[in-house]
Amino acid sequence: MPESRRLPAPVALGGAVAIGVMTAVQARINGVLGVRVDDGIVAGLLSFSVGLLALVAVIACIPSARRGVGRLWSGIRQGSIPFWMLLGGACGALTVSTQGLTAGVLGVSLFSVGVVAGQTLHGLVLDRIGFGPAGVVAVTPGRVAGGVLALAAVGISLSGDVLASAPLWMLLLPFAAGVGIAWQAATNGRLAQRVRSPLAATLMSFVAGTVVLVLAAGTSVALRGMPESLPAEPWLYLGGFLGAGYILLGAFIVAHTGVLLMGLGSVLGQLVTSVVIDLIWPPASGPALWQVIAMVAVAVASVIVAVPRTRRR
Repeated sequence: MPESRRLPAPVALGGAVAIGVMTAVQARINGVLGVRVDDGIVAGLLSFSVGLLALVAVIACIPSARRGVGRLWSGIRQGSIPFWMLLGGACGALTVSTQGLTAGVLGVSLFSVGVVAGQTLHGLVLDRIGFGPAGVVAVTPGRVAGGVLALAAVGISLSGDVLASAPLWMLLLPFAAGVGIAWQAATNGRLAQRVRSPLAATLMSFVAGTVVLVLAAGTSVALRGMPESLPAEPWLYLGGFLGAGYILLGAFIVAHTGVLLMGLGSVLGQLVTSVVIDLIWPPASGPALWQVIAMVAVAVASVIVAVPRTRRR
């Protein structure tokens, strides 16, 4: 089978930035939804369910995607697809639940930098051990410097009065979500290669995430009771569409960027978009303006130094 053509680094990086933009917008939507229903896990389930229905409708209209789902189902029945490849959506469930629990309170900027730390550290490890579809990606000085700068952005975000205005668990949950996002991207990328369909891999991710969220939401409702009512505004349910979009895009481009570089590109898009959202729609708690500006500047530098330079064959 001929090797697929590799995307140019700027194009692949542009896709990673687009993932970050969609993630930031989704975080604010799901954060507001979590506040409105007073249950971040139920908000995550609503978001994932919308994304799952959207994917099913799209796949039904695309013959190549339907064939990919057929290969996925055959691989599951025959045992040729490892069970762990089917679990990427569990980390997606953690992400949307974390958005619903924290982003509406902390703001998208502070939520994003917690995700940055988790993505950066885990992405570097996953690339080094060759877990992603790009195989073993060399730990170059530029990639290490990019990771260090991304962590510096996190340090800036936690200075000042942020720790005094938000509980520690709210700051740790986004970090855990970032770790999960890196693993999810690598796992979905591997599955997309195996079934030769990013759409089929994205569908599997949403199915797994929905199952996890149904169990989690059922537990939450049993302990806290049903939400009094669901919001009537349609825009509060758009997070699922955005989630489907960035998971699909991530499954496609991670083979061209590696896990860490895709994470750094999405960090750039996520932080810049987060700043715009938080300036237009200030959160209850969050970093000061000087912290936000410094975070974005350092994040941009982290992506620039990590972008691979053109090399001879």
